[in-house]
Amino acid sequence: MIISWVTPLKPGPGKLVYGSAENKRMHMSRSNVYTYKFYNYKSGYIHHCTIKNLEYDTQYFYEILSETKNASRQFFFKTPPPTGPDVPYTFGVMGDLGQTLDSKNTLDHYNSNPKGQTMLFAGDLSYADDHPFHNNIRWDTWGRFVEKNAAYQPWIWTPGNHEIDFAPELGETVPFKPYKHRYHVPYKASNSTSPLWYSIKRASAYIIVLSSYSAYGKYTPQYQWLQEEFPKVNRSETPWVIVLLHSPWYNSLDYHYMEGESMRVAFESWFVKNRVDVVFAGHVHAYERSERISNIAYNITNGLSTPVKDNSAPVYITIGDGGNMEGIANRFTEPQPSYSAYREPSFGHSIFDIKNRTHAYYTWHRNQDGKAVAGDSAWFYNRYWNPVVEPSSG
Repeated sequence: MIISWVTPLKPGPGKLVYGSAENKRMHMSRSNVYTYKFYNYKSGYIHHCTIKNLEYDTQYFYEILSETKNASRQFFFKTPPPTGPDVPYTFGVMGDLGQTLDSKNTLDHYNSNPKGQTMLFAGDLSYADDHPFHNNIRWDTWGRFVEKNAAYQPWIWTPGNHEIDFAPELGETVPFKPYKHRYHVPYKASNSTSPLWYSIKRASAYIIVLSSYSAYGKYTPQYQWLQEEFPKVNRSETPWVIVLLHSPWYNSLDYHYMEGESMRVAFESWFVKNRVDVVFAGHVHAYERSERISNIAYNITNGLSTPVKDNSAPVYITIGDGGNMEGIANRFTEPQPSYSAYREPSFGHSIFDIKNRTHAYYTWHRNQDGKAVAGDSAWFYNRYWNPVVEPSSG
């Protein structure tokens, strides 16, 4: 478990204490401290503390120590259960959150839904780059904004285009600088060479995180890593394969149309071969769920370039409707393509509720509805253990 925090003026003790509710013994762990500069901004002291050897399925309390009397802060989190094929587990899913009123409504709505245990976040965090000089103060305010959830449950991140922060006109030529300083992930555990792509096993799920804005052509590090990663997946241990990326491969809106096409061409056949269950993406500021489809039959002579239903393919879900700061996307291509099962220009979040090795129940919740209301829903049948056609729903 990686716990991160920022002290604005000085490093402070750089320590936290933690312990489980069952065991009153407290432990102490020290953070690694980082700072960075971006144009006219200098960060506070960014702490990352890795806690190891935790018990499974256990609630822990932790306190970030302070030099100031009575200023220490206390939080808690629960570790996941051990991996196993029939271990139930529930993921929240969100993307393109930003820090607007709509963002607040999305996060509050998710917090009111008691099911989520870990957040899958599909990129575009603070939108600092949409402000003059990539105002990095917006990274600080965003961290404080999401604390009400991120301090209490794990978030699994993928970077979006708003995390690139490449601004040579400002003298900033290192991509992803603020993001990589602020949000550490356990990428080395999956033999990745970059925090921008990695994998995590969680309960009965194997989560593969990809970077839409890093090189992925043949022989690149990300390509080679993914090629070596799929054979490691043991569906008898983690039957559900979930992929998290930012730029959607299938999208029937005018916005960002086909921006993910080159990555789709590079990797889609691997997704079908390895029977990926679901792919979550952001980027497009609306909601859409696809049928199980693929477009891998094309070669230079046959002209077969239309998506077709494919029972071995994933469902593609665009969940870029977190709130952003650019407004909702509402220009859909008409008529609705056959590969698009459901689409709607509303802000919201999703829940992916794994029941066992064969079944998961998915719901999408628009902000304006009560927490128990599902704007869209579908039963997912696992592509390895139960690869039959799912009932239509919506």
